[in-house]
Amino acid sequence: MEIRFDEQVAIVTGAGRGLGRAHAIAMASKGAKVVVNDFSGSQEISENANSVVEEIISAGGEAIANGANVANFDQVQCMVNETIDKWGRVDILVNNAGILRDKTFLKMSVEDMREVIDVHLMGSLNCSKAVWETMREQSYGRIVLTSSSSGLYGNFGQTNYGAAKMAMVGIMNTLHLEGMKYNIKVNCLAPTAGTAMTDGLFPEPVFKLMPPESVSPGVVFLCSKDAPSRKVLAAGGGSFAIFKGFETEGVNLLPDELSAESVAKYWDKIDGENNMQEPQSGSAQSQKFAMQAAEKLGLDLS
Repeated sequence: MEIRFDEQVAIVTGAGRGLGRAHAIAMASKGAKVVVNDFSGSQEISENANSVVEEIISAGGEAIANGANVANFDQVQCMVNETIDKWGRVDILVNNAGILRDKTFLKMSVEDMREVIDVHLMGSLNCSKAVWETMREQSYGRIVLTSSSSGLYGNFGQTNYGAAKMAMVGIMNTLHLEGMKYNIKVNCLAPTAGTAMTDGLFPEPVFKLMPPESVSPGVVFLCSKDAPSRKVLAAGGGSFAIFKGFETEGVNLLPDELSAESVAKYWDKIDGENNMQEPQSGSAQSQKFAMQAAEKLGLDLS
């Protein structure tokens, strides 16, 4: 069955070019009314945002441009208010806006850290916060946060970016739990694409193999009515995969082996992959550890 967003409203941040542009055009092609957000250094609407809006309208879609800085909550709230005033609702939020300030940790300034975290982390929190109440009242919402392999696995020279991108997984995990009863589904995208932001990071042949448009079908699916929730979808060059965070079964050292030396002694078993599980919440880990301790001590927790 074809995925459609007729009568639905989507906000896509950082949508003036690159991945955001591709996402916005893809959403509009499926019938969504799209807010094309792009910050140009002031609240003036950027040429890039206007260009994307014109492209969508020329193709028969509906779109408006917005120049809010996602790192500024007041500007974000105004963007959401204007969206609701125009179209009456917000169904979809794609948090895509981002910047890079790559340097080795030794050379990275505190300002380099703060700028990246403000845009990626606080920007995603600001936008999600601004639409959350509306989505709860509608009993419907789809939120996509943009993570990265740099956060999931690490990447040289990207401590600030990696920290912000791994934080997206933390936001997703909690908003998934809080949004379940309101039919709000929250997922992460971990994209790889040849964009202005990644120009020079990939060899030219690889850059050409990974256009932004090859990622956007994954975003469309994550924003659909039948989307999953609490998934990290990796995407690039037409390939799609899921990142999962597993926890090993572990070892309980109570009562008489609770020492650093015992951690070292049993390290291979602690690190072993037998019986690994994917916890569905932080409390699931606590419950697992409590049950292991009770079993080791012969206690009945029922």
